[in-house]
Amino acid sequence: MAKKAKTVYMCSECGNEYPSWQGQCSFCGSWNTIIEQKILDAPDPELDSRRRTSTGGKAVKLAGVGTANYARIDTGIGELNRVLGGGMVLGSLTLISGEPGIGKSTLIVETANKIAKKYGPVLYASGEESEEQVKLRADRVCGELSDQLYIFPETNLENIIASCEQIKPCFLIVDSIQTMYSSEVDSVAGSVTQIRACSNLLMKFAKTNNVPVFIVAHVTKSGDLAGPKTIEHMVDCVLNFTGERDRDLRILRSFKNRFGTTDEIGAFRMTSEGMIEVSDLSGSLIESSALEEGSVVSATYEGSRPVFFEIQALVAHASNGAFGRRTALGVNYNRVSMILAVLEKKAGLALSDYDVYVNVVGGMKSESTATDLAVALAIYSSCKGKHASKRIVAVGEIGLTGNLRSIPNADKIVQEAVRLGYDAIILPKKNAEQVKVGGIEILGADNLREAIKYYTN
Repeated sequence: MAKKAKTVYMCSECGNEYPSWQGQCSFCGSWNTIIEQKILDAPDPELDSRRRTSTGGKAVKLAGVGTANYARIDTGIGELNRVLGGGMVLGSLTLISGEPGIGKSTLIVETANKIAKKYGPVLYASGEESEEQVKLRADRVCGELSDQLYIFPETNLENIIASCEQIKPCFLIVDSIQTMYSSEVDSVAGSVTQIRACSNLLMKFAKTNNVPVFIVAHVTKSGDLAGPKTIEHMVDCVLNFTGERDRDLRILRSFKNRFGTTDEIGAFRMTSEGMIEVSDLSGSLIESSALEEGSVVSATYEGSRPVFFEIQALVAHASNGAFGRRTALGVNYNRVSMILAVLEKKAGLALSDYDVYVNVVGGMKSESTATDLAVALAIYSSCKGKHASKRIVAVGEIGLTGNLRSIPNADKIVQEAVRLGYDAIILPKKNAEQVKVGGIEILGADNLREAIKYYTN
């Protein structure tokens, strides 16, 4: 609801409000100094709870505004701190989503216990599980539980906030927002209206009490967040937990972060004892050092670290002479189709009657164009039955003309390749000219044909 403005008449000389229309100020005696001014009511903190700082209801110069260093809470989990930008910001609202059974609740209960041990009371509001179910999980993954960790199996959000007023938690978890409801809204839990209303209440609680809040959210069949899109705009941070059910690797990504970068990822392994941090992600993704046809190692730069992984391709004759199938797992299907067209035009590969399968080993998913060259070399290797004679990393974006385009952070990728013990790295020529790293052979290629020669020699 918009604030109403009231009109007052003031003296331009003395600034006092003038109560009559006689033309003379009753305070300073000046004539013809009456001016009309509209004044807004003072902001209501209950209605304007999102405001972190106040300018007194007036516009101010941006150059004169100081920047705040927001205090952060150490979650006790390095990979989670990395994705959040260094820890949880006080008063922040974080939305975390993922498929059922991916490990959201496991990660959160570990975080809650670590924060409770270090900072004080933490409230875990569970709308999906009973206190016994949460306790069984906590005993399994946390070991010794803190006396400051509280569980409240409740779906009424007003009751949860009332409990917060008693406990005074330094961290609040709501699992999940789809099970919560507000008594002030006449609709069932999980509806768009209820989710929006509950999110507003949690946002107001977080901002007015300076308490970080984690909201667990469900996802749809397509992997998108369930509920209105406005929730993603309201919260400060949106995290997504992904992974394959038949693999133990879990990747935590930030889709939105007002207090950090959205390029950072966190890596975990799901075990019976809970989530185990994976600090050396590249080493864990590359299991085999054997030189095999159809297998090429590539890399991307995620946030503050390079990530290496193996790309495999299989090219086989299509059955009954039919048009070949194309399957891509972990890489963008449309880019694979484009790379196949470039290989046919620039490298002379006729693949229309071949099935082509491309897969990123380890369950990683890469949207970076830096993997284009590795995909092309893996397809070429499988088609021709050739493989490299030494351990090679290939990174580079392929243009429609077949030329290789430069990639960002190539020097850091080369340094990681040296650490992992690779013999050579194929880079776009522009990157190769700029990189000054020893201990590895740097092969700069202008186009796809040159890169293929480097790989097969």
